[in-house]
Amino acid sequence: MNFKKIIAAGVAALSLVSFAACGSSNGSSGNQTDMTYDKIELGKTGKDIKTSIKFYNGRTDMGLDSYPGKNWKSYIADFNKMYPNIKVSVQTDSNYADNALTRLQGGDWGDIMMIPSVDKSELSNYFISYGSLDTMKKQVKLASEKAYGDKSYGVATDGQTSGVVYNKAVFKKAGITELPTTPDEFIKDLKLIKSKTDAVPLYTNYAAGWTMGAWDAYIGTTATGDDTYMNQKLVHTKAPFKNPGDGTHAYNVYKVLYDAVADDLTEDDYSTTDWETSKTKINNGEIGTMVLGAWAVTQMQQAGDHGDDIGYMPFPISVKGKQYATMGGNYSMGINKKSSKDNQEAAMIFVKWLTEKSGYAKNEGGIPIKYGDESLPSIYEDFKNVTMKSDVDAIKGEEDLFADVNSDSELGINTNGNKRVQAIVEHAANKDKSFDSIMSDWNKAWYQAMQDDDAEAKY
Repeated sequence: MNFKKIIAAGVAALSLVSFAACGSSNGSSGNQTDMTYDKIELGKTGKDIKTSIKFYNGRTDMGLDSYPGKNWKSYIADFNKMYPNIKVSVQTDSNYADNALTRLQGGDWGDIMMIPSVDKSELSNYFISYGSLDTMKKQVKLASEKAYGDKSYGVATDGQTSGVVYNKAVFKKAGITELPTTPDEFIKDLKLIKSKTDAVPLYTNYAAGWTMGAWDAYIGTTATGDDTYMNQKLVHTKAPFKNPGDGTHAYNVYKVLYDAVADDLTEDDYSTTDWETSKTKINNGEIGTMVLGAWAVTQMQQAGDHGDDIGYMPFPISVKGKQYATMGGNYSMGINKKSSKDNQEAAMIFVKWLTEKSGYAKNEGGIPIKYGDESLPSIYEDFKNVTMKSDVDAIKGEEDLFADVNSDSELGINTNGNKRVQAIVEHAANKDKSFDSIMSDWNKAWYQAMQDDDAEAKY
C-alpha cells in the first residue's frame, strides 16, 4: 500500500526579498472560522477585524520595488483602501520549491501560502476549507484542483494554459510565416532558426531543473484532446508512453525535446543554462523558443526593451487536425489551519479580494479565476483556434489512485519529475540511449505500479 507523500512543486527559483519575517499565527485548529468564501461581501464582511496576516509565496520578483509590473506592495496598498485594519506582510523565497515543503510541515509560514504539491488527501491537515466543492465551483474556476472529498482548500491565483514562449522577430528572420501545429513542423522550424539566425532555437533551461518538469503539463488534454485523460484514463493505461503513430500523446511531447537536443537545436552546453538570464536572452532575440506555461510570458516581456517581440503559441500537437490546450491553475492559495480565527477570516477576505478586485490575474498574463469571467489577456492572441479545457475530476472512489501509482512508479508526473525529463536531454546529447528505450522504461515502471496498486488496465 502506498503511503501518502507530500512533494514540493516545481517553481521558478527566485531571489529572496522579505517584507516581514514569516511565522505561524499562534492560533489553534480548534478555533477555526466557520466563514466560507461565498458568504464574503467585499467591503462589508470583516470590516471590524483588526489584525496582521502573513503571505508566503514564490513570487520574489513581485517583492521588488523595481518590478516592472504591479508589485506586492502596490497590491497591498490597494487592499488597504478597502480594509485599512488588515495589515498584510509578504515573504517571498529564493528556493520556494524546497522551503515551502519544510515550512508547511513545520507550520512556520504564516497565514496564506501558495500550496506546494501536496497530495489531496493531506490538504485538510494543513489548510482550512473555503467551503463545499459544489459551492466553490460556482465561485471560482478550477476549484477541484485543491479539493478533497466535498471540500475545497485552495483558490488559484490565476489560470494558465500549456504552450510555447517564442520570439516573433526571430521567427520572422527565420522566414517562419505560420506557427507550427505538429511536432514535425516544429522541428522543421527550429532548423530554420538555426540556419538563418544566431538564436538558440529551443532553450531547455536544463540547469534550473523545475523547468524540465514543466514538460509534463502537455501530456494530457493538450496532447490527447481528451479532458478525462489525466485524472481518469492515464491511471488505467498500461503503456501511456508508447508511440500512438499519429503524432499525439505523451510520446510525441517528450520526443520533441529529445529530437531537438539530438539535432543540435538547443544550447551548446545544457549544464550551463541559466533561468534568470534566459528571460533577457529571449527578449533580445538570442533565444527562439522555450517550452513553458503562460505565466512566463509577462516575465519575458518585462525582461528587456523588446517586450512586443515575445509571443505565446499553442504546443505543436494536433489531434485529428485540431489543437487543444490544458487549462490549469497556477499556484493555489491556502489558509493556515493553525492561524487564529481572526487571521483565517482576514486571510480569506484577502484571497477573495485578490481574486475578484485586484486585477492580479490579467496583470500577470493569466486567466481570471472568478467564475463567470471569460475574458482572456492579450497574450492568447495565437490561441484563437485552440480549444481550452480543464481536466475532469477523477472518478469517485479513485481520487487517490493517480497519486499512488505516480508515486510508486517513481516517475513523478507533474510533481517531482524534473530529473526524469532532464535524463531525456542527457541521453539525447550523449547519444547513449534511444528515445524508444527511455519510453519503454517508463512504460514498465508505470505498469508495475498499476499492478502494485490494483489499478485495472483498461487502455
